[in-house]
Amino acid sequence: MLVDKERPVPIDLIRDLCDLAQWAPNHKRTWPWRFAVAEGPARARLGNAVAEAMQANGDPPEKVDKTRTKYLRTPAIVVVGSAAGDSPQRSGENRDSVAAGIEIMLLAATAHGLASYWSSCPKGANDTVADICGFEPGTHITGLIYLGWATSSIEPPRRPAPHVHVIAAD
Repeated sequence: MLVDKERPVPIDLIRDLCDLAQWAPNHKRTWPWRFAVAEGPARARLGNAVAEAMQANGDPPEKVDKTRTKYLRTPAIVVVGSAAGDSPQRSGENRDSVAAGIEIMLLAATAHGLASYWSSCPKGANDTVADICGFEPGTHITGLIYLGWATSSIEPPRRPAPHVHVIAAD
């Protein structure tokens, strides 16, 4: 899908998408969602910081170089983090809630005519991204969401029918 790289996504629309994300189920009401938005030159700052972390982690130079500019593909990048829980189980539940919230964001973005793409945080860059975003230590970066106005569309991929196993009563 092609995206208009010049047309900004209004910050109020991004805030609305983040608000909708927080309607995802959340065990024990821990409110784990953390959001940050990179627009304009901040996207290059994010790319350079991630690239430096990748380089320190031993990633190949061509991959590091590509990362420096990849966040410039859309006018906005929404970084979504998940706050650490008070136990490993709670941290996992928080991540599940944040992932469900991201799906809500993506659906709502599509409904508004935006193109979106959910990207994961590169290996070794989590703490760097969390720090740039002002998230508390221990926050897991669950997604970097590319947002922009679609200028074309693509056919969705064919998916296999789901296999649903029916559990016998006995």
